[in-house]
Amino acid sequence: PMAWGPPRDRDAAEAVLNEVVTLGLTHIDTSDYYGPYTVNSLIRETLHPYPETLRIATKVGARRAPDKSWPAALSRDELVKAVHDNLEHLDVPTLHLVNLRMTDTTTAADIVKPFTVLAELRQEGLIRHLGVSNVSTSQVTAAREIAPVRAVQNFYNLAVREDDALVDLCAAESIAYVPFFPLGGFRP
Repeated sequence: PMAWGPPRDRDAAEAVLNEVVTLGLTHIDTSDYYGPYTVNSLIRETLHPYPETLRIATKVGARRAPDKSWPAALSRDELVKAVHDNLEHLDVPTLHLVNLRMTDTTTAADIVKPFTVLAELRQEGLIRHLGVSNVSTSQVTAAREIAPVRAVQNFYNLAVREDDALVDLCAAESIAYVPFFPLGGFRP
């Protein structure tokens, strides 16, 4: 519940991950702050060595507090640690896609420093592609001035349509738009 703690039924969770591979799906979205840490460990324990076609996308920029909240973790040290934790828990030499999750910010200036850190880690070879999550159009634009943005992951579904213009921009610029909670969310 609320992405906290281990799965209620570990065997069922492993079966879902194995079915992803069996069906030929190529994208798993995860983060070390789910659990925290338990989801990435479960993915590694179930699927490693990973199929060559599988792309694991992860997120950084938040952490889990004891009260199960999601406070921002956007400092250089927090981001570097998060990337290294994801590398270790997934047991990969390079993260395929890292989305920078922004929390309670909408200005372009807010994304510059943390996205620059991830761009530097990309230059070091720890990350292959960069994405952004929970962002405004101006933040996407600011991030693109620092490094290529390959994906945007925002809350979007049939009822929540504030990103229609951003979806159009992403389509025009060949940036993947990956909605989270496409069927709703934690609340009805």
